[in-house]
Amino acid sequence: MLGFNYIPHNRPTLGREEKKAAIQVLQSSWLAQGKEVEHFENDFCDFLGLPQGSAIAVSSGTAALYLALIALDAQDKNIASPVYSCTALRNATALAGGNLLLTDSHIHSPNMNIHAIDSTAHIAIIPHMYGLPQDFSTLNRKISIIEDCAQSLGATVNQVPVGLQGDIGIYSFYATKLITSGGQGGMIVSKNPTIIEKLKDYRLYDRRFDDLLRFNFQMTDLQAAIGRAQLKQFPKFQNRRSDIFQQYKEANFPLLDATSDMSPVRFRAILQTTKQFEILTALSQNNISAVVPLQEIELLGPKEHYPNAYSWTQNTVSLPIYPSLKDKEVQRIIRIVKSILS
Repeated sequence: MLGFNYIPHNRPTLGREEKKAAIQVLQSSWLAQGKEVEHFENDFCDFLGLPQGSAIAVSSGTAALYLALIALDAQDKNIASPVYSCTALRNATALAGGNLLLTDSHIHSPNMNIHAIDSTAHIAIIPHMYGLPQDFSTLNRKISIIEDCAQSLGATVNQVPVGLQGDIGIYSFYATKLITSGGQGGMIVSKNPTIIEKLKDYRLYDRRFDDLLRFNFQMTDLQAAIGRAQLKQFPKFQNRRSDIFQQYKEANFPLLDATSDMSPVRFRAILQTTKQFEILTALSQNNISAVVPLQEIELLGPKEHYPNAYSWTQNTVSLPIYPSLKDKEVQRIIRIVKSILS
């Protein structure tokens, strides 16, 4: 039974700033997409160092991915995607009319092995898993690139923010992501103004006097106000996540980490261990929730064809690492995990 000592695997970090931002929108009587959405888009551009007007706020991260595929005319094209990923990639590709080409993970990283991308691919969706960025500057640039930054806002590769290496970057603001816009929400960025204008036109679906197909993927001002409040606090959130990660590291936990030329963000603390079941059981018995970050059943293809991805499902545990986690809770987790690892 859950009690006051229960430690969830993840939870959003919400407080007075978000409450104040939401109340201001409610008092304004304008709830739908409006000025707050525009301000959030511009704040996001400032954060990434992009010219204002280079971002589009949408209703979810999945919507952002679907729209990115629409912008790149994915219909009937071959879309390279990691097999070790969530179903949003498969669903968005199918809805956009693309042909999914699955790719295995690296042996030493759960990230997609970009060197194994099928040579017939026209577009590649490249996530930065668990906040661990990957460099794809050596990839054949005849392929259009969508960077999936749902788990990696704030990470950089050679001092370039993730989302700006490829043609389009997408982000998620789901409740348990690095920041949230109130439960759902997403963002699309691009340095290509033609892509941005195409997607703004697609998002502006109502009262259009032509026969072009569009759809309502709009974010509300209420969501945007919460997202802006979260973005302002993001450096503080990052620091706290890094502090917790360091505590796990000082406990000599075998954690997944980025290479030296990368600057990760600590979205997840992933243990590499052959004692997956034992650790999960011990934590659960002590009222602490940890998870297998991606289970075998969630792989987008059969394990026999993607051995590296399958291995990651069998030998990893995700520990709690969110800003509101207290030091005494971190130390409680460490004691239990250490008792199993030793």
